Amino acid sequence: MPSSASVVTPKRFAAGLSYEEFLAQAKVNKDQFEANYKSAKVSDADAAAIKKLIATPGGPARVLVLGEDWCPDVYRGLPVIVRIAESTGMELKVFPRDKNLDIMNEYLKDGQFQSIPTVVFFTRETKYIAHWIERPVQANADRAVINEQIKKDMPSASEQDLRAESRKRTAAYYPAWQKETVKEIRALLEKAAR
Repeated sequence: MPSSASVVTPKRFAAGLSYEEFLAQAKVNKDQFEANYKSAKVSDADAAAIKKLIATPGGPARVLVLGEDWCPDVYRGLPVIVRIAESTGMELKVFPRDKNLDIMNEYLKDGQFQSIPTVVFFTRETKYIAHWIERPVQANADRAVINEQIKKDMPSASEQDLRAESRKRTAAYYPAWQKETVKEIRALLEKAAR
């Protein structure tokens, strides 16, 4: 969270990319973004709850996402955020992290990591409300179990091979993680509205 005046002004927010523009400039993983967009769902109840929050004074009318096309958490998570924005009328802008480090540095994970996606919610006037980073809590728990098993199954594998195997094994969890992302975003916004 920014500790002083944010670099995200209304003008800067407006300069962000639409999801379509982000995909058009993506060099890798377009197929992953498209597949995850197709599978991402926002229930009517979740959409209605978030729309209700948006309609309140100071509600979350804008969402900024920092990401890069090469990152599995981004190609899995960004499409979910896009679906939330589409189903609620929230204005979404995407900023490539590596070209917007000044924004990224306002929202470091644990105060030190440039983790992506970083999803930042603002009022219509671009006043900060809340942010969400990287992946749902359940994904972290699942990944820990999966990666521990991979290390047992492949004790002499290289780090590159371990990461590749992790991506393969976690793919089956993506639909559950998408649902958890929606659940966490809704809870985050409801808590911020209190």
